[in-house]
Amino acid sequence: MITRSDFRPAWWLPGPHLQTLYPTLCRRRTHPQLGRERLELADGDFIDLDWTDSNGGPVVLVLHGLEGSLASHYSGGILGALTASGYYAALMYFRGCSGEPNRLPRSYHSGDTADLQAVINHIRRRHPATPLAVIGYSLGGNVLLKWLGEQGQAAALTTAVAVSVPFELDSAARRLEQGLSRIYQRYLLRKLRRAVRLKATVHPPPVSLEELSRLGTFHQFDDAVTAPLHGFKGVGDYYRRSSSRQYLDRIVVPTLILQAQDDPFLPARAIPVDADLSKAVTLELSPRGGHVGFIAGRIPFAADYWLETRICRHLQERLTAPPAAPARRPGNTLQGNV
Repeated sequence: MITRSDFRPAWWLPGPHLQTLYPTLCRRRTHPQLGRERLELADGDFIDLDWTDSNGGPVVLVLHGLEGSLASHYSGGILGALTASGYYAALMYFRGCSGEPNRLPRSYHSGDTADLQAVINHIRRRHPATPLAVIGYSLGGNVLLKWLGEQGQAAALTTAVAVSVPFELDSAARRLEQGLSRIYQRYLLRKLRRAVRLKATVHPPPVSLEELSRLGTFHQFDDAVTAPLHGFKGVGDYYRRSSSRQYLDRIVVPTLILQAQDDPFLPARAIPVDADLSKAVTLELSPRGGHVGFIAGRIPFAADYWLETRICRHLQERLTAPPAAPARRPGNTLQGNV
């Protein structure tokens, strides 16, 4: 089902780029008290999780976007909102995004659902009867929707929320080669190349560092680095197999997708239509909002981060308090702003 969003953009942030850039550049980074947990994976690598203090509430797992982390503007914001709403929340870092390079030559990618499955299995072993939700932003939203479609009835979730999803990876990559959207491509590719260079002394990349510096588009980077590192035949094979749009009609878990039609990371024609969606999926469309923006507010620079309010409202409609006693929070305590 496709519905119209009630989001109303701040008048002082018109257009998709101001909506996208304002929180990235201007939002103060705060987050609740967190504890780090390291999950060892079967292939010898690891996944890090940052947990809020346990309060006995339902568990909510947050997936960040491409090269995201706790420093991403939405991460601390949603963790704070979830904590205030009574949830026990965790931020899952994709491999190599927690401040320490991962151990293997491979990294993560937009269709990598195995690590999400490992984390959900881990949470379910610890909290077998507790309601569980997952929120995915951008790349994390694509991973989440693909996983939900792959799992179908076996998806051990109560509900899910995906935000600003690149449903068709080839279309998204081509959109980022156009107009002002190229600023996001340059920024993200700079971070990706830096991550490859950090690992190069231990795990030489599929291309020379000189060639790496010349990879100026996502198509080029994904064809030369992402695809060979993760067993794809090339960039076309990677994009085709990893895009989430083809999985939406298989989703059984009640799922809310929050998407702006002016998202500068995705052409409007790549946004799913009713025929793409299962009965469990609600695609809530807004004409405005940019990419993980959705900034409201009547007073300039007094931003209202609407996404967090909308997500928590959805969770309150879908989650109930767990019957079990609260579990002990794992890991060491970390405090402060990022």
